Amino acid sequence: MEINALSEDLKDKFFMAEALKEAHRAFDMGEVPIGCVITQSDKIIARAANERTTKGNAISHAEITAISAACEAVGDWRLEGCRLYVTIEPCPMCAGAIIQARIPVVVYGAKNPKAGCAGSILNILEEPRFNHQARVVSGVYEDECAGLMKEFFLRFRKFFRGPL
Repeated sequence: MEINALSEDLKDKFFMAEALKEAHRAFDMGEVPIGCVITQSDKIIARAANERTTKGNAISHAEITAISAACEAVGDWRLEGCRLYVTIEPCPMCAGAIIQARIPVVVYGAKNPKAGCAGSILNILEEPRFNHQARVVSGVYEDECAGLMKEFFLRFRKFFRGPL
């Protein structure tokens, strides 16, 4: 079956599963497990995993890296016909980049209660005072996305504290 024949809900699940693959890749690198894919016409044009620690760069978030790759793929800074899928609610920096890139739809898995800017702390993506807004779809594979984060931080804390 072709992906474009699927309902929007099934497409969201299909592409979030791809973002989860990127999150698992980040996990395997010892990074906070966040993954992102960007689609255009139901095809993945960019994918990225969080690589802040690996690259030693504060802006190497999955969304920023994927947006950069998507802009290169389409040959423009405007990503108006695209959808961004990310495993964790975007932070302020990533939400700002999404608005600047004119991405019309953002689908995320789990909330980010400490830095989320798609509704948890702020909602930059749907702020009507900006010249562009993104429709937000949340909770796609929420348990899997949140579970991967919980597993990462349990291991991280155990590693740095040692056995109890």
